[in-house]
Amino acid sequence: MSTPPNIPPDYLELNRRLWNAKTAFHLASDFYDVAGFTAGQTSLNPPELQLLGDVAGQHILHLQCHFGLDTLTLSLARMGAHVTGVDLADEAIAAARTLNAQLGLAAEFVQADVLNLPTRLNGQFDVVFASYGVLGWLPDLAPWAAGVARCLRPGGRLVLVEFHPAVWMFDNDFTRIEYSYFNHQTIIEQETGTYADRAAPLHETSVCWNHSLGEVLGALLGQGLTIRHFEEYDYSCYDCLNGLEPAPGGGYQLAHMPGKLPLMFSVVAQKP
Repeated sequence: MSTPPNIPPDYLELNRRLWNAKTAFHLASDFYDVAGFTAGQTSLNPPELQLLGDVAGQHILHLQCHFGLDTLTLSLARMGAHVTGVDLADEAIAAARTLNAQLGLAAEFVQADVLNLPTRLNGQFDVVFASYGVLGWLPDLAPWAAGVARCLRPGGRLVLVEFHPAVWMFDNDFTRIEYSYFNHQTIIEQETGTYADRAAPLHETSVCWNHSLGEVLGALLGQGLTIRHFEEYDYSCYDCLNGLEPAPGGGYQLAHMPGKLPLMFSVVAQKP
């Protein structure tokens, strides 16, 4: 699980600027439907609902929470959990705090790099939660897994629901293999628009990495965590990739190869 070479020294700043730029468009988008959420809808999907179970009274740390809606922090708070959300982008954290105040919830939001979590979070949480498009922004999963282990109480668990690494091997239209399945390269791209608003006048640099399932599970096992659950899914909960269509059982599948490619996976790992 070695870190790939040629990591830009300013990758954190580039990605912070990217997600700050995305935040305003995401707040206004139909994709996130902030108005529907404030009216009472939940942003939780069936896989994470099943894995999280009853969270009332639990202390949950939500990594890479964006503005607190898309990665469910505020939904978890509505379910009775004591929630702390962490994200790199200061404008996203500011928006999360505003939503939190408007809804009268008691979630806490912290701006931080998840590879360098504040020590005050150590040993505080029953659950560390992360979901959907989070791991690719991290150059190395070993410090991520170490942070997860540090923040969990004994017996606490990580709940991770993520897009499958096979997805990120392909070009944007899923017509050819473009990148390695393994963490062999730093992927630097110029992003135009965003998955929530593809016409948004957004032009920013993104820096990301691919992580195999072996790297994900190996990083968690390397911290002494026990894998309690692992599952792969042939659908996406979100219509956020090119060429998706509604799947018969719910969610979305690739129209030109339905059921042939894993689109998501989930892991539950427990601290002894």
